Amino acid sequence: MTAMAEQVSTFERNAPAAPSLGRLTLVELRKMSDTRAGRWLLASIALVVVGLVTVRVFAGSAETRDAEEFLAFATGGVSLLLPVLGILSVTSEWGQKTVLTTFALVPRRSRVITAKLLAAVAITVMSVAVTIVVALAGNLAAELLDRGGDWNLGLDAILYAFLFQLLNMLLGIAFGALLLASGLAIVLYFIIPTVWSVIGGTVAFLKDAAGWLDLSTTTAPLLTASMGGEDWARLAVSTTLWVLLPLAAGLIRVLRTEIK
Repeated sequence: MTAMAEQVSTFERNAPAAPSLGRLTLVELRKMSDTRAGRWLLASIALVVVGLVTVRVFAGSAETRDAEEFLAFATGGVSLLLPVLGILSVTSEWGQKTVLTTFALVPRRSRVITAKLLAAVAITVMSVAVTIVVALAGNLAAELLDRGGDWNLGLDAILYAFLFQLLNMLLGIAFGALLLASGLAIVLYFIIPTVWSVIGGTVAFLKDAAGWLDLSTTTAPLLTASMGGEDWARLAVSTTLWVLLPLAAGLIRVLRTEIK
């Protein structure tokens, strides 16, 4: 018995340590960018941002053409595709069955989920940094071409842009975690909020409710850096409905779904 106990103790001491949360986050970041779909998405996001900023240099009123508006244009462009990256960060493993390997190496699913969320935050930070650079480049081009170009970009506008992108990224992750199927999650991500926005904007008795429950409406002031007290209340309500509740339900599903 003593010999067996010593062998077990030796095995426990020699067992490899579980990967740290930081290392798991780096792995999840690599998964987002080290696939064909991830690379194409990131390239598409960059092209959309550059394209929108370039269009704004030559189109629209010169009176409102400034660094803050360029950032709003770039942020809006990023929000179109960045959530798809969030969806794929969750669903791609389930579709390709590599989730078996992931959870075999890291049995505690909560650590993998946490790493995915941290990776999403990191990607959002990097995307904001890129949008700022592109926005400032567009503003410089406008100034050199004598087409406006006021350097009025404040910290509040940058923080609002980050929050705007983060909410959209988390919404994508929520859809991915709820459905665990890439195609279905991407389609419904674009259809459901769009249909609700159209209905809320056209049906008279729903317009007041849409002002509180339509995420695209409540996040719009973030792009103009014009959030007031009621705006924050509206954002909190819509975020709870569209982001927090679906995300919580999706994470519970990931934790409990049997892997086949």
